[in-house]
Amino acid sequence: MRTPDAIEIGGHRVGPGERPFVIAEVSGNHNGSLDRALEIVDAIAGSGAQAVKFQTYRADTITIDADGPAFRIRDDHGLWGGRNLYQLYEQAHTPWEWHEPLFARARSHGLVPFSSPFDPTAIDLLESLDAPAYKVASAELVDLPLIRRMAATGKPLVISTGMATLAEIDAAVSAAHEGGATELVVLACTASYPADPNDANLQTIPALREAFGVPIGLSDHTPGIGVPVAAVALGAVAIEKHVTLKRADGGVDSDFSLEPHELASLVTETDVARRALGPARFGPRESERDTLALRRSLYVVADVRAGEKVTEANVRSIRPAGGLPTDTIGTVVGREFTRDVARGTPLTWDLI
Repeated sequence: MRTPDAIEIGGHRVGPGERPFVIAEVSGNHNGSLDRALEIVDAIAGSGAQAVKFQTYRADTITIDADGPAFRIRDDHGLWGGRNLYQLYEQAHTPWEWHEPLFARARSHGLVPFSSPFDPTAIDLLESLDAPAYKVASAELVDLPLIRRMAATGKPLVISTGMATLAEIDAAVSAAHEGGATELVVLACTASYPADPNDANLQTIPALREAFGVPIGLSDHTPGIGVPVAAVALGAVAIEKHVTLKRADGGVDSDFSLEPHELASLVTETDVARRALGPARFGPRESERDTLALRRSLYVVADVRAGEKVTEANVRSIRPAGGLPTDTIGTVVGREFTRDVARGTPLTWDLI
C-alpha cells in the first residue's frame, strides 16, 4: 500500500510522518456571543492546535422553517430531542458578520481559520475572507454539486464521512476531483452526538487510506481524547474535535466538546502517538545502550582459588552483562578455576 503524499493547509504539511493536524471546531459553542467565540479562539491558540474551524450557514440556507415530523429531531435524542431543525440551527449558527473578526483573531494567533460551508453563498463569503481550505460536513457529503463548487476554488478539501457508505465516499471524492480539487484529506467519522467509542471502528482509517490513497484523519465526537490518540496510532494524520470554554456552560455541542486544557492534552498525546510509530524493529536501540549493559550474565560471586571447582554457590547469573551467557551454567559447573579469581569478576572461558 503506497503511503499517501502529504498536502498543505495554511502552511502546515498534513500527511504521514507529520505532526497531527489538530482542527479545533467552534461550531455552536459560542452560545450566541461573539465575545465568547473570540475567547474560544484565544483558548485554542494556547493549546498548540494548528487550525480553528467554524460552520457557515444561516437557518434558512440549511433548512426551511417547517414543523413536520421530518423537521424535528426524535424526542429521545440525548442532546437535541424534540427540537425543530430551523430553531436549532438559528441558535447554533455563526452569524456571517462574525466571520471576519473571527478569522482575523485566529490569524493573529497563527492559527489556520477555515469553515464548513453549507451552500454556495457561504462559499462566496469564505472566499472573500481567503479561507485556505474547506470542510465538507458529513451530512453534506451527498451534496455533490456543493462539493464540486468547493473544489472549484482550488483550495484543499477536508471531507468528513459520517454515515457514508464506501460508494458514497467514492462519489464525493470523485466529485471533488471533477471540481478541480487536487489536495484532499478524508476523515473517518461517527456522526452521532456524542459518539460511543464502541462505534468508532477505527480500523476504517487504514481501509480508507488503501481505498483512496489520500491522507486520512478522524472527526471525533466521543468524550475525551482516547479515541483520537488511538486513531493516530492507526495512521490518522488529522484530528477534528469540538471545543468549548467549559462544558458546564451548556450549549448545543457542549456535551461532546473538549475544554481548552483537554485540547492541549490531545495535541500533546496525539503527537506522542505519532512519534511512537515507526517501522518494525528488533535488536537494541542506541537509547537502550545503558540498559543493555545491565543484562544478566554469569559472574564469580565469591573469592576462589586456582583448582577450586565451579559451583552454583560461587558462580551465579546476576546483573550486569559481561560474563558468559546464563544458559552455560550447566556446562561450567564442575570445572576447575585456572587461577585465583576475585568476587565480582565476569566468568569467561579462560578462567576455567
